[in-house]
Amino acid sequence: MRLARRSTTAVLLLCVSLFAAACNSGGDNGGGTATDEKVELTFWSWVPNIDKVVDKWNATHPNIHVTASKQAQGDELVTKLLTAAKAGSPPDLAQVEYQALPTLVSNDVLADIKDKVGNAKSDFADGVWQTVTLGTDGVYAIPQDVGPMMLYYREDLFKKYGLTVPKTWDEFAATARAAKKKAPKSFLTTFSSGDPGWFVGLAQQAGASWWGINGDTWSVSINDPATKKVTDFWSGLVAEGVVDSKPMYTPEWNKALNDGTLLAWPSAIWGPGVLAGNAADTKGKWAMAALPQWAAGENKTGSWGGSTTAVTAGSKNQAAAAQFAVWLNTDPDAVATLVREGGIYPASKAAQSGPALSTAPDFFPNQPDFYVTAKGIADTAAGFTFGPNVNVAYSAYKDAFAKAISDKTPFGGALDTMQTTTLEDLKKAGFKVNG
Repeated sequence: MRLARRSTTAVLLLCVSLFAAACNSGGDNGGGTATDEKVELTFWSWVPNIDKVVDKWNATHPNIHVTASKQAQGDELVTKLLTAAKAGSPPDLAQVEYQALPTLVSNDVLADIKDKVGNAKSDFADGVWQTVTLGTDGVYAIPQDVGPMMLYYREDLFKKYGLTVPKTWDEFAATARAAKKKAPKSFLTTFSSGDPGWFVGLAQQAGASWWGINGDTWSVSINDPATKKVTDFWSGLVAEGVVDSKPMYTPEWNKALNDGTLLAWPSAIWGPGVLAGNAADTKGKWAMAALPQWAAGENKTGSWGGSTTAVTAGSKNQAAAAQFAVWLNTDPDAVATLVREGGIYPASKAAQSGPALSTAPDFFPNQPDFYVTAKGIADTAAGFTFGPNVNVAYSAYKDAFAKAISDKTPFGGALDTMQTTTLEDLKKAGFKVNG
């Protein structure tokens, strides 16, 4: 199934824009039937030590041999896949980030494998599975890893300043104000104009879904009420001066994490690795809790990051490839090896409480139940539909929100700019668009 009928010109335009701009099944529940003849499959992936997982498959599936090829991720891999598909030489399988799926599907790079994956859906949270269906009845990949969002906070400094962990965003705002009074040179956290994936996760938690697909017609709703609520909330805190507005992943941000200038960080499951690398002196001083909720008693989160295993439309062995994709991401031994050797947080619900995640990250010796808590959060991930021009929306976010911060203007105008830029780009690229 195609998400939209594209002209050759539109495909080329998209390629150019990309150059300019990341277990209950117990194994083979894929719908592909094993073949009597030996099948050779190629698999592009960036996961560290992916070959160790592939070796396990090859040792037990002599008729379907997989060769892994290490690749870069992000736009570089998307462009390479587009080029390979156009040349008629794509791999059989590829690791694809969730936000890149619509671009590749709309350019006929990926196959709809819904008839080849058996009951794999039951292995994943509903919101995660929705992301690989793109809002249609097709299935375009098998989830591999996810990035459920949560709140990291300096447990020692919260205690020192008499702060309580906020359970709602209203409480978060009150905590930001209280922290500023207790430690005038500090901020509860920062709002980053450089990280659109972070903002997407926050909007997702609030109920946003920026793109929609109905048949072959796309819609864009970046400035929907849910995202406006998130935008106005952070805009107000920045204007008050109780939340910083400097971007993440800078030397200044690293220093603020280390010296206590920043007391908290809404981030994702992979946060401990970042903290360990950028704020090593604070080991054992951070704790993790669920993101604050928009209404008391709710239990939802968004996602920041994650990827899938997709089968290409050009593969001559789609059933066998789908069988491998399902095994890779649902077989207990395969997923445990991915966790241990590749450092991922698995999308598989069963693996999230498996033995490979029985010990807390080294950076969190004070929170032995880290992954138990994380599992409960991951189960609440909301769904989200990405569109075929995510790169344009993300670029518009960086430009528009950075300008709003620099000009000290409300963020609502930046959100409207994102909406207009993304919608007009879809039209210009030749998609059928509602609105």
